[in-house]
Amino acid sequence: MSHFIVIGAGQAGQSIVTTLRGQGFDGQITLIGDEPVPPYQRPPLSKAYLLGEMELDRLFLRPESYYAEDGITLRTNTEVTAIDPVAKTVTLGDETLTYDKLALATGSAPRLLPAAIGGALEGVYTMRTLADADAIEPEFRTGASVLIIGGGYIGLEAAAVAAKKGLKVTLVEMADRILQRVASEETSDYFRALHKAHGVDLREGVGLVKLTGDSHVTAAELTDGSTLDVDFVIVGVGITPGTALAEAAGLTLENGIMTDAMGHTSDPDIYAAGDCASFPWQGAQMRLESVGNAIDQGAVVAKNMLGQAVNYTPKPWFWSDQYDVKLQIAGLSTGHDQVVIREADGTRSHWYYKDGQLIAIDAMNDPRGYMVAKRLIESGKTADPALVADPATDLKALMRG
Repeated sequence: MSHFIVIGAGQAGQSIVTTLRGQGFDGQITLIGDEPVPPYQRPPLSKAYLLGEMELDRLFLRPESYYAEDGITLRTNTEVTAIDPVAKTVTLGDETLTYDKLALATGSAPRLLPAAIGGALEGVYTMRTLADADAIEPEFRTGASVLIIGGGYIGLEAAAVAAKKGLKVTLVEMADRILQRVASEETSDYFRALHKAHGVDLREGVGLVKLTGDSHVTAAELTDGSTLDVDFVIVGVGITPGTALAEAAGLTLENGIMTDAMGHTSDPDIYAAGDCASFPWQGAQMRLESVGNAIDQGAVVAKNMLGQAVNYTPKPWFWSDQYDVKLQIAGLSTGHDQVVIREADGTRSHWYYKDGQLIAIDAMNDPRGYMVAKRLIESGKTADPALVADPATDLKALMRG
């Protein structure tokens, strides 16, 4: 009986094993995760879960009973220490498992502050795992002072939760503006105004010099010359792909674990999917950090583990919840040369163009605009910028046009 092993029990790993069974694979499946819980959703951790609006059971992607019922061996709280591609084995401490096909869905890890500038002090947190969210939740006390380092989506979502809970929030972003790496100036302007309206002290072009305290952080020195008294700190300065196992096994790395369009790594019997994996796209190895990519790429990898020879075509989509605003993103805005703002019926959206072609949208409380733009982008169509900007334009007409 064939044995397929999946290392990494996140969204991509879950997608792989459920697709394998859904495609009729009747061999042995082992799903290995280093956390003590079954696969769960990460996005709500910094949103609804931290706010207390989502119970733990609702985080899980499937009930724990599902795995045994579907013949999937789920190994939680288990660290894989080595992969031997020649012997086709996976080592778990003193235990060795043999595989026929192996998939790496090892995700990513948050970047940490160096210990030399206070990163090892108590009260300094990252927001990536369920354990992170559970550890940080008691700090969210009304009136407490929090410093958030990093103005990406994780930092902004944490700032929104903290502000809603009545904390004193300072957010610093070393770049010239928040969301600089992922969004237009127009979108940065929108969310800057939103956070300031909720009392967040948002400082752009400002970095951290160091955190201070005896054992627990008590203050932060910033590059603008100020010193803040803080009760705790949240660090949101990006992630790094989980490539250590792949590198030790001799697999090729390029912007993550390098794969071809079907998810093969440099070893024909080892695949990769999710945050850890890069795939060929428009002449480069692209890596997408999103739930949608993890699900879709995981499903393609599962089909190719079964010999179906399916290429992965990304259809990027993302979302973020901040206060009463739901941001929905479709496409990739990289390289855009025009941003069209649409305001209609109390909604707002930013439509990104490159050489006259619609390539992405940021939709704020505008689900209809998001869905229309997403369909246009995925079908390779575009929309007249003048029509998009006109609030009188029927969005359905854009689909017809």
